[in-house]
Amino acid sequence: MEESTSNKEPNCQSDSFNWEYLGSDLTELILSYLPIRSIVRAAAVCKLWHSIVTTASFSARFSAAKKPWFFLYGQNNIFLKNNQAFAFDPEANEWIKLPATLFPSRCSQPESFIGSGGFFFITTSSTSAQFSFAPILKGAWRETSPLRFSRCNPLVGVYNDGSGLPRFIVVGGVSFIGGLVDIEDRFAVEIYNPHFNSWELCPPLPADFSSGNSSQWLSSALYKGKFYVFGIYSCFVSSFDLTKHFWSEVQTLRPPGVLFSFLLSCQDQLVLAGLCNAPCGPSFNLWKIDEITMEFSEIAIMPQELLYCLFDSDEDDKFASLKCVGLGNLIYVFNGEHHQNYPACVCEISSESSKCSWRRVPNLPASANRFHKVISFCSTVSLDNILQGGAEEHGPAVASY
Repeated sequence: MEESTSNKEPNCQSDSFNWEYLGSDLTELILSYLPIRSIVRAAAVCKLWHSIVTTASFSARFSAAKKPWFFLYGQNNIFLKNNQAFAFDPEANEWIKLPATLFPSRCSQPESFIGSGGFFFITTSSTSAQFSFAPILKGAWRETSPLRFSRCNPLVGVYNDGSGLPRFIVVGGVSFIGGLVDIEDRFAVEIYNPHFNSWELCPPLPADFSSGNSSQWLSSALYKGKFYVFGIYSCFVSSFDLTKHFWSEVQTLRPPGVLFSFLLSCQDQLVLAGLCNAPCGPSFNLWKIDEITMEFSEIAIMPQELLYCLFDSDEDDKFASLKCVGLGNLIYVFNGEHHQNYPACVCEISSESSKCSWRRVPNLPASANRFHKVISFCSTVSLDNILQGGAEEHGPAVASY
């Protein structure tokens, strides 16, 4: 008996469901709207879709359209096996637990773990001054020549000087002397040149930052060829010129009532996000910063009910655990203490109307452990890194996270 055509499963090559009729341009457009994990799965469906998503034009369209991910890396000081890393895909609106295979074995130790510009980084405070990096979600780790200074919790930025290869700038950080943290060192800025596998020494952070020069006290932002460093509590700000290699004059950027704040590069502008002690109660505000005058203008305030959703206590210092990161048109605010699995919310800044919309981020997966320290950052995710080597090799693994 002849098999009924209605019982056949359609595929992208069948006569009844032939995607080739759409044309490669339209198929590319449709696929580009999918979340990244769905794109990876699509690359494994058939040769046609694989050839589309692995082209340079698709990668360019994907990079321009996709929103950066929010990453949380949790460290447990007692049981190192309980360390975990999670990534939030804002387009799929879901958390992804990253497999331990993405990280080298030494990353399970309480070393300095950082993320920026599409890369993971590990630095050490040992005498070896190791610096390692890997493309996000790729896991192919490389170790550079040693830093001139061993440092823990530095600021790291990724930029392109036009040579075709990314450069890494490492600023600040602290060292360990006899088991104690030395917060007075002002390490020289170091810039990694991938062409020669060498580090260039540049002037250190201005002396104003000497009382707190690690990522626990500072935030940073790359904007228009400058690496901005901002004191979360001191409100000091200075920028490092990535071409001329000098620091600008230190200024103070503190809107009225601000208790602490974070400097971000979002929506092609500098944004300050911070907690204010307002007459009607604490509020979390966003300000647009003029990079020339350092003047500020308010652009948004987090809804009060959303702010209080991040906490469950009435303690006066409960807001001290707030952390903030951002990139693109997204700004994430979350509770850095263990509370209902580190609740978070996100603000999306509209590029057309300059309006902001706030929403709660789903809770971390139930499998999340309790951590003593949480490291957070936003970063773009490169489809090229994930699909490099073919969807057959990397696709299923990435899709199963």
